[in-house]
Amino acid sequence: MPRSFTACSGGGRTIKMKAPCSLISQPNDEGWHVKTISYNLRKNRALGEIGGLAEQHEIDILCLQEADSITLPAELGHLRLVHATEKNRLGLAMYVRDDRFHVREAHTFQLKKSLHDRVLQPAHERLLGARLHDRETGRDLVAASFHAAPLTALNSLRRHQISTAIGELRRLGPGLPALKVGDFNYPVFQSRLGRHVLGEGHELSLSDKRTYTRYKMFRGHYDFATSSGLLINSVRTLDRGTSDHLPILVHAAFEEQAALTRV
Repeated sequence: MPRSFTACSGGGRTIKMKAPCSLISQPNDEGWHVKTISYNLRKNRALGEIGGLAEQHEIDILCLQEADSITLPAELGHLRLVHATEKNRLGLAMYVRDDRFHVREAHTFQLKKSLHDRVLQPAHERLLGARLHDRETGRDLVAASFHAAPLTALNSLRRHQISTAIGELRRLGPGLPALKVGDFNYPVFQSRLGRHVLGEGHELSLSDKRTYTRYKMFRGHYDFATSSGLLINSVRTLDRGTSDHLPILVHAAFEEQAALTRV
């Protein structure tokens, strides 16, 4: 069965075994949709933008990379801070909609280190995962913020980190739908990455536009999503802020409910 990039109605591309677009529910089925933003803050420089993004897009989950855990507010409008990395000041964080989600547990994880990590020690924890109970649907799901090793590392190391991250999320919520978003630092050979992720039981979804455009030779899709048990309606690149990365907005739906709404 051929693998391909699939263009869906809401924007973005998903590397799958076959085209799923006819099964994807539309964004107006709000009760079964989860809206997530992922944003690399570029050493916390874009911290002042996250409140506006959360309010403007009425998101349910906010996943951050390169966030200063010391300066993060405990609340951000309708969102509450779930967890942030502890062993490195500039790292990962997650906010969730307080009136929708109950946080059952949240953890940070260390992944295989690159030479860059060993020498400069910029990040000890590259995955933050949370098991959430959705009060609107009565379902549990796993959400995660992820930051892969920088471009100085090999793609093979990043694939190892991605696989390990998927395994950790599976242990955090066995059999549950899972969404992992973040900065994958994987701008080329994404078809191979898609096949690799598919072999781990997840699907890779790219946004509709590039997420890094600051330096011409490094432009491309860096920030995207992997998922299991969810249908990704769209992944949209949002407007540029003060970071060198552009935030992405992911519309996801519980797989079986999305299919039922099409019947």
